[in-house]
Amino acid sequence: MRVLGVDPGLTRCGVGVVEGVAGRPLTMLGVGVVRTPADADLGQRLVAVEQGIEEWLDRHRPEVVAVERVFSQHNVRTVMGTAQASAVAMLCAARRGIPVALHTPSEVKAAVTGSGRADKAQVGAMVTRLLRLAAPPRPADAADALALAICHIWRAPAQNRLQQAVARQTTRTRGSAAVRAPARAAMTPPTDGTARPEPPAAPPSPSKRRSPSPSPSKGRTA
Repeated sequence: MRVLGVDPGLTRCGVGVVEGVAGRPLTMLGVGVVRTPADADLGQRLVAVEQGIEEWLDRHRPEVVAVERVFSQHNVRTVMGTAQASAVAMLCAARRGIPVALHTPSEVKAAVTGSGRADKAQVGAMVTRLLRLAAPPRPADAADALALAICHIWRAPAQNRLQQAVARQTTRTRGSAAVRAPARAAMTPPTDGTARPEPPAAPPSPSKRRSPSPSPSKGRTA
């Protein structure tokens, strides 16, 4: 599986590509940052983010794009920019028909370091170790993008099994409901005031045949 991880941001949007499967060593195929000038118009910055992500999609052809799920923060301006960059990344993937997976920061930290409260230094150190890199990727946004890709590769099998189990349970539930529906309909009285037709009466049980009554004999003549 080849995954493009995207750590969304307007000033620095981290991107990283990791290839591999759960339970085996992973390989980094590329890592970097899409930058936009802080003094540029918002629309131009979003276009720059789009162009940067499109270049990464063209170059690496990922099977999945993993994006960090945006949460509300105290700085509304920062979270708005992050959400806008996240939407651009999802748009670029959806336009190409590439599945998008969203992972929370806690999920990524727990998957990579074992703790959902790990700091950026711990995440960078584990990314370096897992991908067998010479040094932690810089800036931290790039390391976070690789961590997102690693998280998805490791979590995807469990998520797929869960989705399949939910789908099977939904199918069984719908099948049971379809079987019960006719029975409920037969027991529910009509609401339009009309009388429900009575079911046909059961045929009478066969009874013993009665011998025909003897016809009255004619009187004898004298």
